[in-house]
Amino acid sequence: MDAAVDNRRALRASRGLVLCALLALIGLGLAWELWLAPTGSRSLALKVLPLAFTVSGVSRMRLQTYRALSLLVWLYVAEGALRATTGAGIAVPLAWIELALCALLFAGCVMHVRSRVSAPQGAAA
Repeated sequence: MDAAVDNRRALRASRGLVLCALLALIGLGLAWELWLAPTGSRSLALKVLPLAFTVSGVSRMRLQTYRALSLLVWLYVAEGALRATTGAGIAVPLAWIELALCALLFAGCVMHVRSRVSAPQGAAA
């Protein structure tokens, strides 16, 4: 019984971590492209749209969403790494923040998927 309770706690904690990091990454992407360091084309703010589509699945704890998000986050890691090494001005610290949020998001997704896969049937509900 204690293992099931610990597993539920781990699932809730990982969902909270993923939701916070996901919403922060969406907010950072919008703020970056619209106000903080616009690149000239406001349409680049649409880059957060794929992340926005995953919020519903994460909040409902859908395993497939966590798996897809753990792969999707690498696109934002690549963008952050590129901008951190080639950018100038305020774009560099923003890129490092993006990389940190991506690391948290990926770690949360991995925690969640591992907890769900290793849990006995019915314990994840």
